[in-house]
Amino acid sequence: MARLKIEIAVPESHVEAVIDALHGAGAGRVGAYVRCSSVWRATGSWQPLPGSQPYDGEVGVMRHSEECRIESVCDVEQAAAVQRAVRAAHPYEEAAVHFLPLYGP
Repeated sequence: MARLKIEIAVPESHVEAVIDALHGAGAGRVGAYVRCSSVWRATGSWQPLPGSQPYDGEVGVMRHSEECRIESVCDVEQAAAVQRAVRAAHPYEEAAVHFLPLYGP
């Protein structure tokens, strides 16, 4: 079964909600363990374009802010449900949810 690594940047205020959504959709299972994830602080940067409705920042102004990075894993078959659940819980207008293939020898 093919597995994916999931990476999500989120404001600290929404970490628990996003983790709950992530795991509620079936991500985070590693062997006999569930709700497996890692979280650490990171600095994000973005510049909202005209027509956007930024959660944080102003249109046309470059923004740098502290965020948290969440990582977990899921099966390929779970990816669409995980993405929907995370985006529903995430405060950003354009939440980036990255799925990276994992190599298993």
